[in-house]
Amino acid sequence: MLQIEHLTKSFGPKKAVDDLTLHIAPGEIYGFIGHNGAGKTTTLRSVAGIQEFDAGEIRINGKSIRTQPLECKREMAYIPDNPDLYEYMSGIQYLNFIADIFGVGAQERQERIRDYVDRFELTQDLAQPIAAYSHGMKQKLAVISAWIHTPKLILMDEPFVGLDPKAAHLLKEMMREVCDMGGAIFFSTHVLEVAEKLCDKVAIIKQGQLIRSGTMEEVKGDDSLEEVFLELEEDGSEK
Repeated sequence: MLQIEHLTKSFGPKKAVDDLTLHIAPGEIYGFIGHNGAGKTTTLRSVAGIQEFDAGEIRINGKSIRTQPLECKREMAYIPDNPDLYEYMSGIQYLNFIADIFGVGAQERQERIRDYVDRFELTQDLAQPIAAYSHGMKQKLAVISAWIHTPKLILMDEPFVGLDPKAAHLLKEMMREVCDMGGAIFFSTHVLEVAEKLCDKVAIIKQGQLIRSGTMEEVKGDDSLEEVFLELEEDGSEK
């Protein structure tokens, strides 16, 4: 589904991502963890095709994000850590705008919008301008807009920030539903308990370099993910 091969990106003299290789298969929820500035957002933005990179290759379903960006973007969705929505639009206008971009038919979009806004309890707020939404409501709208064209790959940067417990639980269910249908999820998070319970695989990045990756059991063994992360953050060594 997603192949990241030797991804490298520098900002001036600093390597934000240093020779990163990760493979994410259909059906996998893949967690991406690391401290602030470790390179998570740069990696996700590169995969999404909105951040140029210096070296390496990124392929989505065999297509290169460098040479076939539109084909890649049709098959994925990206939710940044602080979704920048068009606040002059109402909620329903924004969802229809996204559906138009991805060519979602009238009947399909109506069914999907009705389903997701009901689940996130946003139905009564869809006519309101997004500027009037709380941070949590904006996050819910961003999630719905990402799901509306049924992407095969969903990228998310700290998706649980701002969500109430009920909405966070619903998002976890929706993530698993995507993977049960053959899609894949690649997301960053600082909530290690969520990653440990939810993810099939996890990668730990430090100063732009991958220091451990694999299935949850391979990465953490008999310890908690938090214990392993703190240990690796301290010494940066592979084990």
